[in-house]
Amino acid sequence: MMKRHLLIINALCLILALTSCDRRRNDKGYEYFPDMAHSLTYETYQYNPVLGNGQSMSLPAPNTVPMEMQPYPYDATPEGRELAAMELVNPHSVNEEALIKGKEQYTIFCSHCHGEKGNGDGFLYTSGKYVAKPASLLSEKMKSSNEADIYHVITVGYQLMGPHGHMIRPDERWMIAIYVKNELQKQ
Repeated sequence: MMKRHLLIINALCLILALTSCDRRRNDKGYEYFPDMAHSLTYETYQYNPVLGNGQSMSLPAPNTVPMEMQPYPYDATPEGRELAAMELVNPHSVNEEALIKGKEQYTIFCSHCHGEKGNGDGFLYTSGKYVAKPASLLSEKMKSSNEADIYHVITVGYQLMGPHGHMIRPDERWMIAIYVKNELQKQ
């Protein structure tokens, strides 16, 4: 009798082990709360009977701005650049912390094109991966520009330089401008 119970227990354990060790990636096994694992919301391109046009993915309402996003009022034109240089004011003061943070952000986002010293000989150009030489931040034109002009160019780009406003936070753009004006161009 004892042998029979032991045999049944072993058989149940074997069945449990074989059925619980499913190696298929699409089947994760038993889910205790399936509504937490599988969203009850509509997927991005799925038909949505709740909305009038049937589309789940819709544009934001007109004249709205996402939270924590401030629209940039200056265009990526020479006129926009000139206006930004006249109107924008750096909210940060020049101090050791700003210079350190600016150098850190410059190294991450700018040095691969403009070079460590700002003369336009970054790795992308010297390696041949980028055929056009980036602007030298040490030129007389750049030395005569102010921090707001540098901030604007980082934000919306200029000529061959693409916009970086979507990658670099506004405070960090100002720190880069501080670093360029007060460290790179002073050497």
